[in-house]
Amino acid sequence: MISMASSDTVTAIHSEEDEHATLRRVAVSSFLGNFIEWFDYASYSYFATVIALVLMPPGDPTVALLETFGVFALSFLMRPVGAFFWGHMGDKKGRKWALATSILMMSAATFVIGLLPTYEAVGILAPVLLLALRMVQSFSASGEYAGAATFLAEYAPANHRGLYCSLVPASTAVGLLVGSTLATLMFVNFGHDSAFVTEWGWRIPFLLAGPLGIITHYIRTRVSDSPVYQEMQDKLEAKGESDDQPIKLLLTKYLRPLIISFGACMLNAVGFYAVLTYLPNYLQDTVGYDAGASSLITTICLVAYVAFIFFSGKISDHFGRKKMLIIASVGFVIFTVPAFYLLNTMNFAVILIAELFMCLLLTINDGTLSSYLSETFPTEVRYSGFALSFNFANAIFGGSASFISIALIQATGNPIAPAWYMVVISVVALVAMCMTHDNSKKKLTDIE
Repeated sequence: MISMASSDTVTAIHSEEDEHATLRRVAVSSFLGNFIEWFDYASYSYFATVIALVLMPPGDPTVALLETFGVFALSFLMRPVGAFFWGHMGDKKGRKWALATSILMMSAATFVIGLLPTYEAVGILAPVLLLALRMVQSFSASGEYAGAATFLAEYAPANHRGLYCSLVPASTAVGLLVGSTLATLMFVNFGHDSAFVTEWGWRIPFLLAGPLGIITHYIRTRVSDSPVYQEMQDKLEAKGESDDQPIKLLLTKYLRPLIISFGACMLNAVGFYAVLTYLPNYLQDTVGYDAGASSLITTICLVAYVAFIFFSGKISDHFGRKKMLIIASVGFVIFTVPAFYLLNTMNFAVILIAELFMCLLLTINDGTLSSYLSETFPTEVRYSGFALSFNFANAIFGGSASFISIALIQATGNPIAPAWYMVVISVVALVAMCMTHDNSKKKLTDIE
């Protein structure tokens, strides 16, 4: 009896160790996949003025910068296409297959951007190739955030789902942090328009995506699909059924939560790109602030942002996702315009405090959104529902945030115009969150 009890104990310990090891692999692969995606976005945004100089037609610098962000915005048109594809395949063939495949496409497209010839060498072909590669990157990346968060949510302990899911937005912030740090180091040591930066420096972050993508793909092939997804498949198999039309099921049975989720994602889309990628350009090009000081402020804010993200995810496990998302929406409505006025003071300490406060508000939203979306849809359409709501919001409002902000300032002559745009988006998100249900205390298998 003692021997049998000891054997059972050893088996239980090994089983628990295996579960922890699997959860670690899922967490690491989720982190790396999103890190690659957002390191690329950060590099594109922070080196936007260099890319405009190297790959866009010569002439007016403002026009070239608008063209650079225009390419960034246009590539997001592939987000909805990718959302349909990866959402469908992620629910039909499994989270593992979708994530392992998408990371290879995404990292390959990003890597090739680092090899592009200049406008001086090939003319108009340079921006055309840039747009084509960014569209491939955007298509494949549209399944990354949603898939990684879904995969992690379905593996995570129910009472710590918010904390674990916050790893996904944290990885995006780390990607931006590394991109910002790299840009800062290059600009400080070599100068913004030095030969090194314009010829090879800006290419380095894109080239790094190649080896990182291969590592992430390898890790993802070594984990099984989530227990929640496998349980759903076993039940369908026992009934002699299959989940072969998840998109159709989503659009017919779960259209209301899909629309509400889209509204919730609007603030995250605009807020994330505006606060973390547009503001450095805003401070340099609109306010006329020093590029090195602007990059330093962004780097400091991103370090704080990562810490804020985990804190938001943790407290959302106690207070619920709905309350957190409503607080974030109200905060942006009240404080965005005053924060933009503070950004125009040209005072380092004041600008830093304003950006840190904007980051705090954004993390209350961002650190909660991934777990909220994972809990909004049942297992058979979870990947699809997450992917469509998140990527449609990012396609329409996220990728265009920098472009619209610059265009609003150009059209109105008012440097505070982007703040009012964010206020309007925040009001829409607030209305959406007031209409939603909070499933943070439920098991994912109980969500219908």
